[in-house]
Amino acid sequence: MPPPPKRSSNNSNGGRQYYGESLSEKMRRLRKPVLVASTLVLLVCLLAFLCSSPSSDSVDSFANRKYAPGGSKSYVVIFDAGSSGSRVHVFCFDRNLDLVHIGEDLELFVQKKPGLSSYANDPKAAASSLLSLLKRAKSVVPQELQQKTPVRVGSTQATAGLRLLHGDASDQILQAVRDFLKDDSTFISKADWVTVLDGTQEGAYLWVTVNYLLGSLGKKYSDTVGVVDLGGGSVQMAYAISETDAANAPRISNGEDTYVKKMHLKGKNYYLYVHSYLNYGLLAARAEILKVGNSGSPCILVGYDGQYNYGGASYPASASSSGSSMERCRGVATKILRVNEPTCTHMKCTFGGIWNGGGGDGQKNLFVASFFFDRAAEAGFVSPNQPVAKVRPMDFANEAKHACETSLKDAKSRYPRVEEDNLPYLCMDLVYEFTLLVDGFGLDPDQEITLVKRVEYQNSKVEAAWPLGSAIEAVSSLT
Repeated sequence: MPPPPKRSSNNSNGGRQYYGESLSEKMRRLRKPVLVASTLVLLVCLLAFLCSSPSSDSVDSFANRKYAPGGSKSYVVIFDAGSSGSRVHVFCFDRNLDLVHIGEDLELFVQKKPGLSSYANDPKAAASSLLSLLKRAKSVVPQELQQKTPVRVGSTQATAGLRLLHGDASDQILQAVRDFLKDDSTFISKADWVTVLDGTQEGAYLWVTVNYLLGSLGKKYSDTVGVVDLGGGSVQMAYAISETDAANAPRISNGEDTYVKKMHLKGKNYYLYVHSYLNYGLLAARAEILKVGNSGSPCILVGYDGQYNYGGASYPASASSSGSSMERCRGVATKILRVNEPTCTHMKCTFGGIWNGGGGDGQKNLFVASFFFDRAAEAGFVSPNQPVAKVRPMDFANEAKHACETSLKDAKSRYPRVEEDNLPYLCMDLVYEFTLLVDGFGLDPDQEITLVKRVEYQNSKVEAAWPLGSAIEAVSSLT
């Protein structure tokens, strides 16, 4: 007997009821509407999740954390404790780690004299000397963000100030500053954030600063630029290398800095070759050059007879009886760099037996800073008013030849931008800079390099210096 026909009737809610259908038939009949409803629920949940999640930009940081809690701005306060004075930098970043204007400028910058080292016998007075700078910093950081704002105090190793104090005077001043910030500041402060920076830190921070301002962070390492920073006491080189070269880097003996520093910047891992050559800064090199030979120096301008003071010591500084000479001066500069000594035990070295990082794409574009820019501007082959200038190492050699052939008397009119105390050493400085680039770091004399003082960023010119790099590292640590 055939099954009875299914009957249906309308219920009071306008729905349709079926009689006599099996369970499997009922499931087949309801499958489509259930599937549609489930899909709609999933779409709604997915949409809600996307709306509530932070954007990829907001979590793209050194450690893949938000730059600013809740999407707000982040501030960082950096004190630069120099030998001649103290300076405070306040930087403001948005959630994408872009600099935000503070008033009309991209940073608050205030300086005062004297420096911390002037208070060698009174550490508390040294710390208290920062009070007016601290108040200026607090005036631009919103009160509700001050307890989330890191404050760091750094003195570079190349700076004479704290580094040359006798005994434990430097340590006592740094501890007094730590106590001062803990008791009198509403900013975040940690003991290891108040320190004398070593050369590798300074070099790494400058590399971060320059590549940040150029918009290179977050790109592959071959799209970044290398930096060379010539200070008074030391010179730093830093550039990104491949992971393979980093893995093959020479091992360092105990107590020495490693050659490679791993950094996570804007979602990218970078392997940064960085080395600081202590005592090879421009002012330290003068002393080393003057130690060579017992008579006058071929690097001193004719007409000068005096003393050069550096690092608490005094060195006779007078012109050679045969006059100054670019070639003979270069011979002395090459000697103090120990370029020809068989001290290299690695694959390839710069000078003094130091591994050069292997070269590569991260070094192909070099930005050189500090005394390189200053002497080029003073010698007149770049404009002091331009933030950057394209030059070749050979430009230093060409101007050195002219300077070495000029007497001290004539140099005063030929080089009006050079300070009187530096004028007798102009031949020496230019020769050393050329020798350092070509014989020391192995650059081709005709390779194009970029002298940098400031970098264009958001229609402003920002100084190429370590404080911004330190601030970027500090803001990345915010939780």
